[in-house]
Amino acid sequence: MSTPKYAVIDGEIVAWENATVHVASAAFKFGTTVFEGLRAYWNAEDEDFYLFRMAEHMDRLDFSQRFMRFEDAIPAKLVTEKTLELIHANGFKGTNLHIMTSCYVAGMGGPGACGPVGLAITALERPRSANVLNGVNVQVSSWMRVPDNAMPMRVKCNANYNNGRLATVQATVDGYDTALFLNSRGKVSEGPGMCFFMVRGNQVITPHTSSDVLESITRETALQLAREAGYETVERDIDRSELAAADEAFFCGTAWEVTPVLSIDRLPVGNGAIGPITKGLQQTYFDVCEGKIESHPEWRLPVYAGRAAKAAE
Repeated sequence: MSTPKYAVIDGEIVAWENATVHVASAAFKFGTTVFEGLRAYWNAEDEDFYLFRMAEHMDRLDFSQRFMRFEDAIPAKLVTEKTLELIHANGFKGTNLHIMTSCYVAGMGGPGACGPVGLAITALERPRSANVLNGVNVQVSSWMRVPDNAMPMRVKCNANYNNGRLATVQATVDGYDTALFLNSRGKVSEGPGMCFFMVRGNQVITPHTSSDVLESITRETALQLAREAGYETVERDIDRSELAAADEAFFCGTAWEVTPVLSIDRLPVGNGAIGPITKGLQQTYFDVCEGKIESHPEWRLPVYAGRAAKAAE
């Protein structure tokens, strides 16, 4: 992965090596940071990037800042403008990008510090991974998904992700690709940083949003694309034992896109290969994100054409 030339710190585009936060800040000491990960998809025919569901990501970033009681929340308009400027400044072309937007407490103090609030944006080239294309083998983690009344997972706070780190490290050490959490009620929750779906018959099933999961934008996208493809979508509790009855399964998320699950606890899902429903949804997701089909143009924000059009106004 090559290092880009520039990042954004507090509204300014700076050299990559100067994109720093002080070690005495609440952000560094306590993880008092909220973030959004989003993708910019390259369309070679249009010679442009499409930011996928930027508005929805900004709405969730605003929610996370308000929930964490940040002072002077960073507005969505500024974040969007600076994201476009950053991609343009780096001159990216040809490869999909992964963008991290972080709003953090830059001031010193204890874990209750709420300001001042800083803004950081990084954009890195990230081609589609082999796991997304080929599928993953999953371990049901011995670590429990943190419940909502302890550390709510619907808030994208950096500190929350240590729960996922424990499960990820355990799964890797035990010879799996990643993990799947159960919640405090013993029901299936989600992966360390992605939502879980399974297929039974013609039903595409996922845990409901009261299962200690992120209210994922990709999850909502997958549900909508599945309905448009003619499948029945169901949001409900999933028992651990029911995983063995799944015909297909997949994870979804900004970084994970639509990733097939081949086995869970070394028991094959279905026949152990990528299933037809998963494969179809995955391809539709790719095509929509990359602008290869006309469906859902409202989900795609052009980067270079968008800036050119704005400049011409």
